[in-house]
Amino acid sequence: MTHEPITQSHCQERVLLVDDDTALLHALPLTITLRIPHIKVEITDSAIEALKRLEQMEYDAIITDIKMPGMDGLALLHAIKERSPETPTILITGHGEHDLAIQALRGGAYDFIQKPIDREYFLLALQRAIHTCRLRRQVREQQRALESYATSLEALVAERTKELQEANAAKDRFLSIASHELRTPLTSLKMMIQLLHRRIEQRQLSDNTAITVIERATRRMEVLVQDLLSTSLIELGQLQLHKQPHDMVALCNTVIEEFQMTASPPVTLETKMPTEPLIAVVDSIRISQVLLNLLTNARKYSHAAHPISIHVMRQGETCVIEVHDQGIGIEAEQLPYIFERFYRVQDTKDTVQTSSSQGLGLGLYITRQIVIQHGGHISVQSMPGQGSTFTVSIPLNGQEDPS
Repeated sequence: MTHEPITQSHCQERVLLVDDDTALLHALPLTITLRIPHIKVEITDSAIEALKRLEQMEYDAIITDIKMPGMDGLALLHAIKERSPETPTILITGHGEHDLAIQALRGGAYDFIQKPIDREYFLLALQRAIHTCRLRRQVREQQRALESYATSLEALVAERTKELQEANAAKDRFLSIASHELRTPLTSLKMMIQLLHRRIEQRQLSDNTAITVIERATRRMEVLVQDLLSTSLIELGQLQLHKQPHDMVALCNTVIEEFQMTASPPVTLETKMPTEPLIAVVDSIRISQVLLNLLTNARKYSHAAHPISIHVMRQGETCVIEVHDQGIGIEAEQLPYIFERFYRVQDTKDTVQTSSSQGLGLGLYITRQIVIQHGGHISVQSMPGQGSTFTVSIPLNGQEDPS
């Protein structure tokens, strides 16, 4: 009776045969390779040698005689379980060795084969052992993958938790700052309205101080609300720009005039402008907002006696606007954060002109986002006690800023 080779589509498996019977060492590998060609069989007549090979190679199954000189099959089985618990071990037992076979199964043997060997049963047992080994390794890999995924998931959860905590802390800081900043002009409005009401009753309306305070407080609240609205639009990706060709020189002069008319207390501005127009495709309202933010910031952190300088120039295909103040300056460790949301320069309470109202910490954040959306760039140079210089670069003719 002839038998067809047992074929499988898997990669080559390795089997280690351990037996001190020379005839068996030659016969069994031949039987295996004839019926299951994809299996590579290695042989040794020593359990000690088998353990050495096991340290260097991973096998899909190990076949060993239960009785051998020196270390027997049971001792070898125990050592295999310690070193490679996923590798199934088939023990070969002699006639009448049922007790040893049961002992082997209790010790973790996958199966046992009695002599004389039934080749059909042996081959089926070997295939089942190899399949079991493959499944065990798949389970091991899946467990490792799950452990790795669990670890990454824990890290992700920790990261998200930290982000949420930071966002919550930022929200709390914002609510605290916003409530303070909005309360100040509201308090002024309330007091002046009460004063006006009394004067109306008393028909004393010659002094317009109350109206001036109300106008100033109203403008302050408009700025705060506009900053909040701009920040919200930026965060939602909905800040729309309506770009048109504009002369940056004329636009800057218009903003400077508006700033000088509304600045309180008055501020001295030193300007340096090119004689030729610098045409850029910009949203004039947003660019005006940028320049007003920088001028307001310069005035806020400067003394009234010190002028603010504005220099507009052309550098290649870029319009460069520099706003320089001679104020308190910024500490080096604070510079990387000044364009972040809600960040306000620290330790300035007694040194700024408008110490009663430092703002929400949104002006420079909004300024940077507007400049970026114009394809431009903004930077700052500052030293404590020597003032600050903010530099805005806007590409001319709608080109991207190479910097």
